[in-house]
Amino acid sequence: MPPFVLDVLKFSFLVLLYFFVYRALRIAALDVTGGAAAGRVAASAASPKHARRPRSSAKAPRKLLVLDDRGTKAGTFRLEEPLQVGRADACQIRLGDTYISQFHARIYPRDGAWYVEDLGSTNGTYLNQRKLTGPSELHAGDQLRLGKTTLELRA
Repeated sequence: MPPFVLDVLKFSFLVLLYFFVYRALRIAALDVTGGAAAGRVAASAASPKHARRPRSSAKAPRKLLVLDDRGTKAGTFRLEEPLQVGRADACQIRLGDTYISQFHARIYPRDGAWYVEDLGSTNGTYLNQRKLTGPSELHAGDQLRLGKTTLELRA
């Protein structure tokens, strides 16, 4: 093979290697720091643009039931104050699921209703099998899926 072709292949390999290392470090940094979620949290709490319209017949949730990947009850939390869900020690709901980011999602009250917001997690947050793209209103009976863990909202 000509030396020019070998040099091009070496250069291409190095570019791909550096790109891979960059992406891996970026994802790790976003997972550890919670990403740019801190700035988005304050802005989106003020005006949830993507929030669902409230259902008049739906009740506001009062409890949050945590189910692991086997469907076993892992805990119950009362909805009284804003909650952060993730693996970090700073989270009010700490989960051991490795598919969950350090700061995965936030559940907070606003105008008498409860909302959920994904905090830039790697694997996303799903409300009733639909991936969240912005803050969404929660109702009793809704199910949140974060990684392999399910959170059920109860009245």
